[in-house]
Amino acid sequence: MIVAVIDIGKTNAKVALVDLATLSEIALRRIANAPVRQAPYPHHDVEALWTFILNSLTDLNRERRIDAISITTHGATGVLVDAAGELALPVLDYEFDGPDQLAAGCDAARPPFAETGTPRLPIGLNLGAQFFWQQKQFPAEFARAATMLMYPQYWALRLTGVAANEVTSLGCHTDLWNPWTSDYSSLVDRMGWRRLMAPVRPARDRLGPILPAIAQRTGLAPQTPVFCGLHDSNASLLPHLLSDAPPFSVVSTGTWVVSMAVGGRKVELDPARDTLVNVNALGDPVPSARFMGGREFSLLTEGQPQEWSEVDVDAVLARQVQLLPSTQQGSGPFPHRAAQWHNADDLSSGQRFAAVSFYLALMTATCLELIGGDGPTTVEGPFARNPLFNRMLAAATARSVIASEASTGTSIGAALLASDGIETASKGEQTEPPAEPVWGDYAEAWRLAVRT
Repeated sequence: MIVAVIDIGKTNAKVALVDLATLSEIALRRIANAPVRQAPYPHHDVEALWTFILNSLTDLNRERRIDAISITTHGATGVLVDAAGELALPVLDYEFDGPDQLAAGCDAARPPFAETGTPRLPIGLNLGAQFFWQQKQFPAEFARAATMLMYPQYWALRLTGVAANEVTSLGCHTDLWNPWTSDYSSLVDRMGWRRLMAPVRPARDRLGPILPAIAQRTGLAPQTPVFCGLHDSNASLLPHLLSDAPPFSVVSTGTWVVSMAVGGRKVELDPARDTLVNVNALGDPVPSARFMGGREFSLLTEGQPQEWSEVDVDAVLARQVQLLPSTQQGSGPFPHRAAQWHNADDLSSGQRFAAVSFYLALMTATCLELIGGDGPTTVEGPFARNPLFNRMLAAATARSVIASEASTGTSIGAALLASDGIETASKGEQTEPPAEPVWGDYAEAWRLAVRT
């Protein structure tokens, strides 16, 4: 079976073809995804994305017949549609700081961390805060809304005409979901939103075939099924839930680096350090932590060659060249700490790249420690292709690291929604903790520096 996976990330949007027989990506289309910075507030250009999706489905179907469609998107995004399925308000960009203007009112209404596993986050990172702000600032437009949808299911609605919601996006630091009762949170009832919430469906549900107009536009068979879809980090986690024996951890990398622990050590999560409870595709709570690592990597390496040598690595380790957190403040395990370089005079580009890779690995190791991560760690997404990241992560955690072979870690997991119980073991190059003590010494020195 060939599954087309619509994958809307914060930085890039993709449509990938996944062959379920080999669990491999066989084709990919990609575009940059940037918000529209126009009135009434910064928002996602859903019409440009829709055109890209339809064009990609059309082109890819000519190469290989598409048998099914699955969907995965970034979190912290919801959509208000009217009775006709049109937008009641533009889809707000979660990096917009407008919701902070009403933080006091939202804080009074939102549930405690113990109820939702959602930490209080800035800007629009709590979806409940977005909806709260939209309702207060645009009451007439909000009143037109007939349905509240999570972002993957908005695209499913456009493809099938069927409205649904799903727990991985509802449980992604939204304040909208109680993972312990598998029901909407007290905020939803307090604000009168329950009547607007589309029915909750499992990620693996077939919502229906594509609409006739979609079949005509793309050339896909009219009976092509569309699956409900899920949050992107949980798409990366799903293959491991189906096949790996706990304990294990999965690190999903993209704009955000999201660490998830399955069967790990019992720890008390600290909401002040951007830990949270995600909900996986099977409906179970998953201790998680994240930081904006992909964004940090882009900022730190912009215009710099991404080449290095072992001589560069040895120099960084020997000199203890360190980047301390945080390049992107307001989230992550050190949300209020300003970034600092130590021993960083006269760095070559290769040395700088090594130090940045080590910084990202040590931030990830911190996240795994905060959530009780144990067992092997599988790295999905772009960072899996960085051996320096993998080596330092193995050193800092004293556990093996598996670099996933999939170029888009989310696409395989999302495609598995269309499978009948296919299992896949973690595939990729395995890195063991380095034998040389200088790696562990570097990690410990970094930890000591961030404690002071």
